[in-house]
Order: sequence, then C-alpha cells, then structure tokens
Amino acid sequence: MSPLNKQQLNQIRDERREQIKQAALKIFARRGFAGTKTSVIAAEAGISEGLIFRYFKTKDELFTSLVEELMSEATKELRDAKHLPGAPLEQIKAFTEDMLDENNKYAFMFMHRVRNSEVIPEEAARILEQNPVDELLNRLVPIFIKGQQAGQFIEGEPLKLIAWYIYTVNSLIMEEVGQEEHGLPSVEFLLRLLIK
Repeated sequence: MSPLNKQQLNQIRDERREQIKQAALKIFARRGFAGTKTSVIAAEAGISEGLIFRYFKTKDELFTSLVEELMSEATKELRDAKHLPGAPLEQIKAFTEDMLDENNKYAFMFMHRVRNSEVIPEEAARILEQNPVDELLNRLVPIFIKGQQAGQFIEGEPLKLIAWYIYTVNSLIMEEVGQEEHGLPSVEFLLRLLIK
C-alpha cells in the first residue's frame, strides 16, 4: 500500500475535524456548554478523547468555532432569504422547513441554547454580542411586510410577529428532544400562526 499524499492527508484531517464538530454540535445542543464533557463528544464521534485535542486546543475553542460558523451561516441565509423563490408565504415556509430539517435542527437547538446560557466562553459571548437576535430577525421583516401587504400574513408589528414565530419553532425543536414520540408539527400547522 502506498503512503498517503498531502492532499489525502488534508482530506482525512478535514473529515475528522467535521466529524468532531458534528458530534460536538449534537451534544452541546442537548446539554449546553457547562453540561458537556469532551469524553461524551468523543463517544458520540466514535473517537478517542485525545483526538479531539489534536484538532481543537480546548473545549472552549471547539464550542466557539461552532458559534462562529453557525452565526456566519445564519447571517448569510437570512441575508439571502429575500432571494428565495416564490411569494412571501413560500419564502417563510422554506425558511421554516430549513429550521425543522433533520440535518439542521441541532444547529438551531445549539444556537437557542447558546443564547440562553449563562456560562459560555468569552469569545463565543463576544460573537453573540456582535450578532443580536433582532438584527438577524430584521432581515426577515421585509419579507413579512410584503406578505402582509399581499394579505398573506396577519396584521401586527412585523418584527414582533417574526420573533414570536421563530421563538415558537425554536421552542418546539428544543422540546422535541425529550418528546420524540410526538415529533414536531408540520410546517403547514406552524404557518397557521402567521397566515391571515
């Protein structure tokens, strides 16, 4: 068997780093920063605990890298939300489907928990301060106003209605972890909160 070349080694390194991050995301989302041990992350990833520290110096660094990456993705997705195809109702529906998607739910759970935690790394707290919730939600307001003007959405203060809607969906995602037998309501059911 020939030795691995540099490109193959980098690919293996990138895949292992991603494997650790995905396991950490799931565990941090369920247990929070203070309630998570790196040994549990390692068990979830199917690796040794020491291997985590070959990719991340500390648990704080791993946690903060997730916050940074997810905030960057959220900012981009919310910035691009107005470019989603369809009328405002379809755009909000697509955004909601994205939130409830099995591949994304732990990211939303994680960010919800991070924003409501008292104990998180200092750098992660700084990232959150630079990205207040209302600033992110304000990116959905133009879509909502357009939907109100088209008679698709209920009347009321757009930012407040969007915030309540997102909070409701996030709360359901958080609750679903303990109540998996009931699952999450359909997107159509949730949209009834907004539809006129």
